[in-house]
This record gives sequence, C-alpha cells and structure tokens, in this order.
Amino acid sequence: MILYKETFVTLAIVLTFVAFIPYIASILKGTVKPHVFSWAIWSITTLTVFFAQWSEGAGVGAWSTGISGCVTVLIAVLAFIKHADITITRSDWIFFILAILSLPLWYVTSDPVWTVVILTSIDVMAFVPTVRKTYIMPFSEPIIFFAIFALRDLLVILALEHYSIATVLFPASISISCILLITMMLYRRRVVGVNA
Repeated sequence: MILYKETFVTLAIVLTFVAFIPYIASILKGTVKPHVFSWAIWSITTLTVFFAQWSEGAGVGAWSTGISGCVTVLIAVLAFIKHADITITRSDWIFFILAILSLPLWYVTSDPVWTVVILTSIDVMAFVPTVRKTYIMPFSEPIIFFAIFALRDLLVILALEHYSIATVLFPASISISCILLITMMLYRRRVVGVNA
C-alpha cells in the first residue's frame, strides 16, 4: 500500500520540478510575468496547508505540497525582483491579509480542517489576479505549467496516506482551478488569435 503511495508522490514531485524549472527559466528570461501577489499568497497558503496536512496524517502525500510551497516562495521573490506583474488591487490586498491571518487562526482553533478550508478558499481566490491578467494577456502564462499542476495535484490525492477534508480539499481545489484557468486561457487565445 505504502509503496504505490510513494510512487504517486515521487511522480508528483517530479512533475513539480518539470513544471517549475522551465517556469522559473521563463521568468528569468522575461517571457513569463507572474502576478507577484498571486504567488505571495500561494506561498503562504501552500506552506501552511503542508503543515496542516502533515498534522492530519497525510504522510508522504504532503511531501509534494511542501516542496511546491518552497519553490512558490522563490517564484514570488523572482516576480517581485523582476517586476513581473505588480499591478495590485484592493482585492489582492484583502486576499493577502486573509492568508496571513489564517496562521493565528490555526493556532487559536488548533483545528487544521478549518485552516485548510480557509486557506484553500484564499488560494483559489489568489487565482483572481492571474485570471484577470491572463484574460487580458492570454499568452502571458504557459498552459503546460498549469496542466502539469492539475495532474500533479491528482497524484498528490492518490499519494495521501489519510483522506479527510484537511488532506484532500487543497489539492483537489488547485487541480480544478488549474483546469478552469486553462479553459479560459484556451478560449481567450482563440478569441485574441481571431481578432489579431
């Protein structure tokens, strides 16, 4: 049982690097311009969810989330340094503040389930700046990056050692959000391509 879980998590970790390495290279070249607040929020939420999943017995299934959280911090820093997309709205600040406030909430409630529910909601809302940006500039993000993450999060779910709201909600929501973002990007690319 554990062996196939480790296989799924190994594949998820490999996909994490397969997605992130070219994405980081594209940021450094200036061809991809990630939204700094989306990535800052995703950094906070992903690392916090990793600790919540770990405390809920996710086991090896949480490893990919932890690695992803660390690399997400790097992308947030690169987005800031490279001035990728620093258009920040009032709603971006609200999501960022909510992400930060979730940490004391977990401490006060001692309940990782509520923390994961709140952080997953914030993480999904953190897609808003990226959705707004890619709606206007549908070629500003690589579709393959989000496709890999949709698949990766499905593998994360398969790798979990314990299934609960605290362990499944986050990767399931991220996978669905990536699929929806890809769908919008494909639609907008077709519209922009026709009107170009």
